[in-house]
Amino acid sequence: MIENIAEIKNVSKQFLPHATFALEGINASIPKGKLVGLVGPDGAGKTTLIRIIAGLLAPSNGSVTVANNDTLKNSEIVHYFTGYMPQKFGLYEDLSVYQNLKLYAELRNLAKDERQETFEKLLQFTNLKAFKERLARNLSGGMKQKLGLACSLVKKPKLLLLDEPTVGVDPISRRELWDMVGSLLKEGISVLWSTAYLDEAEKCDSVLLLNSGKLLFSGDPKELTKKLDNRVYTISPESDRRKVLFELLQDDNIIDGVIQGGKIRVVKKEIIPLENLGIEEKVLPRFEDAFIDILGGGPKGTSKLAQIRESTTSEKTTPVSAKNLSKIFGKFRAVDDISIEIKEGEIFGLLGPNGAGKTTTFKMLCGLLKPTFGEALINGVNLQKAPDLARMKIGYMAQKFSLYGNLSVQQNLEFFAGIYNLKNRMKEEAIQEMVKIFKLDEYLDISADTLPLGYKQRLALACANMHKPKILFLDEPTSGVDPITRREFWNHINGLVSKGVTVMITTHFMDEAEYCDRIALVFQGKIIQLASPSELKDQLKSEKNPNPTLEDAFIEMMKDHGEGAPSG
Repeated sequence: MIENIAEIKNVSKQFLPHATFALEGINASIPKGKLVGLVGPDGAGKTTLIRIIAGLLAPSNGSVTVANNDTLKNSEIVHYFTGYMPQKFGLYEDLSVYQNLKLYAELRNLAKDERQETFEKLLQFTNLKAFKERLARNLSGGMKQKLGLACSLVKKPKLLLLDEPTVGVDPISRRELWDMVGSLLKEGISVLWSTAYLDEAEKCDSVLLLNSGKLLFSGDPKELTKKLDNRVYTISPESDRRKVLFELLQDDNIIDGVIQGGKIRVVKKEIIPLENLGIEEKVLPRFEDAFIDILGGGPKGTSKLAQIRESTTSEKTTPVSAKNLSKIFGKFRAVDDISIEIKEGEIFGLLGPNGAGKTTTFKMLCGLLKPTFGEALINGVNLQKAPDLARMKIGYMAQKFSLYGNLSVQQNLEFFAGIYNLKNRMKEEAIQEMVKIFKLDEYLDISADTLPLGYKQRLALACANMHKPKILFLDEPTSGVDPITRREFWNHINGLVSKGVTVMITTHFMDEAEYCDRIALVFQGKIIQLASPSELKDQLKSEKNPNPTLEDAFIEMMKDHGEGAPSG
């Protein structure tokens, strides 16, 4: 029998008297030397559980032991045994990589004669040696996460707690982090990995699945996935794939449906053929399918946000175009001669590794950043010559939560309504619509900073749509949110596109990039590929890999252009 590094016994957590339990009656264990995934929707209690295990939070009831030490009675010993990497970047941005390591060595009481050798090993392990003098704030998303991992390993832990370490990092950095954790497991370190990426959970030795503070499943992810054998299919639609997906999601027999390039992937309650919608093909279930199933199914595909919009008529101009767009910061060319034309009612994806120039391109196309060379045009209007006219047609949702954290939800809605020149009755109606559509009524008096991540993103999307723009720029809109919330967002996006809205989007979720009509792959400020998701995958087909994923295509194409990627 495998010895457990941690035991969680009947743990509950209630932050205020009479409040809903954040955790309720959790019983679970973390086996020694194994990788355990912690999954669940936003607000399920994942971070609360990790903080209790780390000895940073006291449970209301129950107990947790780490290496046979109670997290309350022996908290100092538990802190010594555990490494903890929080969800938010917890390092000091004004310090360099090396200075952060030195600070954590002081905090963890690492012996001075061990420090230099430990730092060298960690810098080598994380490939950060060449960047050790760089300030943490100037690191890419992937580098920041690697530095966070290095700091949690300054004192070699018995148990490593990782709270969504791959949020906001590109697929290449994500695989590198996985390889690093794989190396730690070989050294006998036990790992609890909280994640919003369910393909990661599928690779874990076991998973803990939380929902509304309760443990719904504990065990081998394959055990949960097996329950969906013969219930997962792809459909090659005979007509518009978004319209077919909408029809499928109205069927009571369909638990879940997502677009995969030119196909639609569905999960059924029962094995009943679908009539007149396209050719069906049975496929192997994924852990994400099982996750959606155990939570009672995904959202049904309707979008109240789209329902309040009228279909747009073509203005016979290209909604978004870039002509020889370039941006230079000092000696660094962030965007290098990019030219694109985006069609009306199209979802256009901009994909690339961290630091490729995606967000810089976005900001120039929105008029938030002045190009060094070239033009950004909205419906043929140059953003530099008539910015106000062009911007009124745009809705922008930034990569990082860009609303005002010290303002309440109500105040943010009123502020953005004012920015978009909505007044009197029109302003009140717009705010009421957004509150109702995004279910914000319970949070109106709460400051935006304290909202759960899923509701922060809902509020940001609401503010971007307040004035019913014809063009939406969405910069990683679903970063860090769970699959249910992501499906809700994509229902809105698909619904808006069906009304003629044009969408430009960046994402690190390759499965949701499948929704795009076309994708531009960006590397070092240049577009290296421009094609549909199906065309990108077809380029990679081979005897060795007859059914490549979009992530496979992304990584191989980046490797071809000099972006190193790990094996595996």
